[in-house]
Amino acid sequence: MLTSWAKQGGTAETCVFVLLLGRERMFLRFRIEKGGVSMKTIVFVGAGSMAQAMIHGWMKEATVAPENVYVMNKSDQEKLASLNETYGVQLVCEKKEILKTADLVILAMKPKDVQAGMNSIATYLPTTAVVLSILAGVPMNTIEQGLGKRPIARCMPNTSATIGMSASAIAWNERMESNDKTEIIELLKTIGSVIEVEEDELHVITALSGSGPAYVYYFVEAFEKAAVASGLSAQVARNLLVQTIAGSAEMLKQSNETPSTLRKQVTSPGGTTEAGIEALQNSGFSDMLARCLNDAETRSRELGKRYIK
Repeated sequence: MLTSWAKQGGTAETCVFVLLLGRERMFLRFRIEKGGVSMKTIVFVGAGSMAQAMIHGWMKEATVAPENVYVMNKSDQEKLASLNETYGVQLVCEKKEILKTADLVILAMKPKDVQAGMNSIATYLPTTAVVLSILAGVPMNTIEQGLGKRPIARCMPNTSATIGMSASAIAWNERMESNDKTEIIELLKTIGSVIEVEEDELHVITALSGSGPAYVYYFVEAFEKAAVASGLSAQVARNLLVQTIAGSAEMLKQSNETPSTLRKQVTSPGGTTEAGIEALQNSGFSDMLARCLNDAETRSRELGKRYIK
């Protein structure tokens, strides 16, 4: 916990922190007056899988105290109750006054509900509130039209935020101050990696890394099924596949070699790997992945066009 605090740039002179014990967890509550994260009231509008992943990651890393995180959702009160019970976060029901003190508002509803969601909070938000959208396809100008001229960011994380391994990309509007950028990036770094991009790039990023975990799970699902058909148990196949993917990903991170070079190092002429690679090539594997990316990007752009006024 103290390591997490130190990463935020805190010192004895600039930080006051209190260890809070509860729900069998230990959280570091901090107030940073110079540097680090000072966004003390964070409100999620929507409680879908991505919002839950971010909350889980932040609570696990003790990034934000649970009493400083508020969640509102137009339906599924059982989900809200579960978030409160599991993480200790606060619920926003009919009383929306907390929005008047919000430092950071995270739009996390379904894209089709964005207009209704913005209408429900617009009159409560202070001009100082920063808005972070994690909605696929919804452009920042649409958010500005709904919530006024204010600092707005669009981010595409993924559900690996749950274990602190998200690959997030973020874009800003021109009203975002550098200190707000720094604080949001610091928040996102606690649930994985984050890169800054242009807004238009978020369509292909949504298709690539936003949806990426689902592609990996589908790959494992298909390979596991094939391995079971060849005589392995599902558990043995899954264990081997998961470790193979994790090891290969770590090799890519640690090595300066390209994926192509690493692949060729494993592929002996006339060997089993070569036979498998040729089967993938003959099946149009690369073309299928290109179509996967293209179709997902196209859908993101289609979603965006629905909200451009």
